[in-house]
Amino acid sequence: MKRRTLLRGAGALVAGTLARPALVRAASATTLKFVPYADLALLDPIITTNYVTRTHALMVFDTLYSLDSGYRAQPQMVAGHQVSDDGLTWQLALRDGLRFHDGTPVLARDVVASLKRWALRDAYGGALFATVDALTAPSDTAVTFRLKRPFPLLPDALAKPTSYLPAIMPERLSTIPATQAVSEIVGSGPYRYVPDERVPGSLNVYRRFESYRPREGGTPSFTAGPRIAHFDRVEWRTIPDGATAAGALRSGEIDWWEQPLVDLVPDLLRQPALRVDLVETAGLIGQIRLNHTLPPFDNPAICRALLSAVDQAEMMDAVAGSDATIRRGPAGVFTPGGPMASEVGLESLTGPRDLTAAKRALADAGYKGERVVLLAGTDVPRINAICEVMADLCRKLGMNVDLVATDWGTVNQRILSPKPLDQGGWSMFGIFSGGLDHLSPAYHLVIRGNGRAGVPSWQTDTALEELRSAWFAAPDLASQKAVAARIQARVLEIGAYIPCGQYFQPTAYRRDLEGMLTGLPLFWNLRRSA
Repeated sequence: MKRRTLLRGAGALVAGTLARPALVRAASATTLKFVPYADLALLDPIITTNYVTRTHALMVFDTLYSLDSGYRAQPQMVAGHQVSDDGLTWQLALRDGLRFHDGTPVLARDVVASLKRWALRDAYGGALFATVDALTAPSDTAVTFRLKRPFPLLPDALAKPTSYLPAIMPERLSTIPATQAVSEIVGSGPYRYVPDERVPGSLNVYRRFESYRPREGGTPSFTAGPRIAHFDRVEWRTIPDGATAAGALRSGEIDWWEQPLVDLVPDLLRQPALRVDLVETAGLIGQIRLNHTLPPFDNPAICRALLSAVDQAEMMDAVAGSDATIRRGPAGVFTPGGPMASEVGLESLTGPRDLTAAKRALADAGYKGERVVLLAGTDVPRINAICEVMADLCRKLGMNVDLVATDWGTVNQRILSPKPLDQGGWSMFGIFSGGLDHLSPAYHLVIRGNGRAGVPSWQTDTALEELRSAWFAAPDLASQKAVAARIQARVLEIGAYIPCGQYFQPTAYRRDLEGMLTGLPLFWNLRRSA
């Protein structure tokens, strides 16, 4: 495996053109050209955890609550709420003037239908709805939760800013099954999606929603506060080749490259017209996900044997080079440095890597040469890198691995298939999650044990589900940390997935852009300086 080494300039990041016609200048001032890390292949944020879909959804949809930079829930679509003394009744009031992109008003019944659909897919939503006795819309602007038992984290759940986003859609769309994509993208956020201009694999277009009414007062902070769209038009241009994207950014053909290749960051840092910053400040955490419904990974002993051979340092060398300033490790089940991070069980990730012992453990576990289909998203370099390392490791262990190299959009569609390998199924795929998604059991989607109801990997494990319920019932932070440590131990014991390490991905954009928020790629508050 060829490893890349970042120049010092990238490590430091973490610790006059020719005149143009006035018409072109005016268009530049009102149009933002953005290059996402991968093509936007799936548009419905309820059917995929793909981050490019999440970023799209944050532009188009709004949520009832939002998170500030301290991860505190703040009202967004709601004007406020009232909670009964026993904590069993929450009454939410929608703020005035909310409208969908199709011109219809946002009504409480739209909220009820949207949240019910979301909760069928999302781990946090499922935990909330396990306590819900009834969710009703007593009027057009009132939403009432009647609970079986108190759930103080209700606003936090409804403020979730990442996969799966609790997006509010019209009721006519939210009645579509949660496993089926909606037929059109209609939200109430600051930008509206323009399907007629979509060019699959190349272009997606958004226009400022003229009828959007931002929250009044307050300061934009992460996803909280007023969401003000300063651009009339936003173009997402898919450019798979890193050198081409870098050249377009340098020349001003594009304004913002979400995830530049780490090898190119030093050159971008030297460009006076560009800025290189961190936006996703919680980092990105790599994983190899396993399909627990098909051989060989329906056998936990085989999963555990493979886990014992994975070297996170080798994984991150392939992704981000050897510069320790943009890496953190080891990465366990929960985000390093976060409130639930723990050392419990980490010896399975940090102990000496012994390929001979791992190969013997595979044989003892019953591996008999079954075919393993590993899906690699080649147009997302970090994903492709960990898949290449994983495939190399599997071959060294004597596994019959078939590395299927394709684009990330195709991977996201294929992993939804529960079919056998000879009918288009899969065994493993690589993916990265933002550190925000691994902060706690409330967010972490891959530590579920709820089988087909969970994300692709479909692990069934009663113990994990019981521990997750115990975490939500824990009375204080110390108790939550103790349960989280037990969850980590269980995840590693059964090989629910393979943690691959954490790194911090810079973003690059033209220096005349100002107001960029941090936490996730966000498009409100962002504007072009005069």
